[in-house]
Amino acid sequence: MPATVTDSRDARSRVARVRVDPALHTQRDIIVIGGSAGAIGELADIVGELPADFPAALFVVIHIPANTASVLPQILARHSSLPACYPSDGDRIQRGRIYVARPDYHLLVADGSIGLTRGPRENGHRPAIDPLFRSAARAHGRRVVGVVLSGNLDDGSAGLREIALRGGIGIVQDPAEALYPDMPRNALEFGNGHRSLPIGEIGAFLGQVVREAGTEAKFPPVESAMNEPVQTFDNPVAFACPECDGALCEEGNGEHVHFRCHVGHAYSPESLVAEQSDRLERAMWTALRCLEENAALARRMATHATQGRNFHSARRFEKRASDLEQELLVVREALEKLSPPPPARE
Repeated sequence: MPATVTDSRDARSRVARVRVDPALHTQRDIIVIGGSAGAIGELADIVGELPADFPAALFVVIHIPANTASVLPQILARHSSLPACYPSDGDRIQRGRIYVARPDYHLLVADGSIGLTRGPRENGHRPAIDPLFRSAARAHGRRVVGVVLSGNLDDGSAGLREIALRGGIGIVQDPAEALYPDMPRNALEFGNGHRSLPIGEIGAFLGQVVREAGTEAKFPPVESAMNEPVQTFDNPVAFACPECDGALCEEGNGEHVHFRCHVGHAYSPESLVAEQSDRLERAMWTALRCLEENAALARRMATHATQGRNFHSARRFEKRASDLEQELLVVREALEKLSPPPPARE
């Protein structure tokens, strides 16, 4: 069944009607897994350890470009005895299945159903890990187990912390064995008592915890498991959203800080720094192109002026071209400093 494009407001209004009785459903039967670079092979190893009668539903977000033809469900199905698929908006949750986020859609978990939305990107991604983790934590509380795998930056850190705060369990791949250790390392630093395990132990651990009762949450699940938290904009900051140029506000306090704009684009501190750096590099390449075009135009005008024996104008255009070429050298040097050095030969 094809996915239904759902406006994020519709998804929020549908999911917001959910209220979970914290006295019920203590089995941990909602597994949410997030990863990025280097995570697909590790994810396949984990699901390959799960039995065919695994009594929980798994939800997976791997950062995938929007226009990529992903075959991740087929890859996971080949490695696991559990069926894997791209869900459609409104599908009912079934235990013993692996639900994979579609490219360019956030995957949300409600009480008994699945939501898909093309809501604002978070941490530069859609699908992003934090919306999945956050929605699961708010709808299912202590029933949730969250897993963060290999990847760059820190998508998933805030969502995994919310899972732990609401009584769920947070599991982080051992950063020492991750191909890209940033996401696991940041999740541990930002987290709330998460467990760090090697990939070879995560599948067995999941098999153990899904048959245990959840402990009492610090506070019960709330009514809303929507994609975006309520935005008050009480603490605006003096820089713009890299995605839409809208004003950003700062959420949280102390070390647990997030940034969000009026339309909902959200960033962790590391993701915001990375996005702003990318934006700066794009602006500098644009400046370089404009300088090259202006220098070439000045040289062309100098040639035309010389051919017309207008030597005063020719000298003026030659001076303009020389000045622009000096500015070009400065911008090129700055771009080289922004770019990381190439990897060393192995």
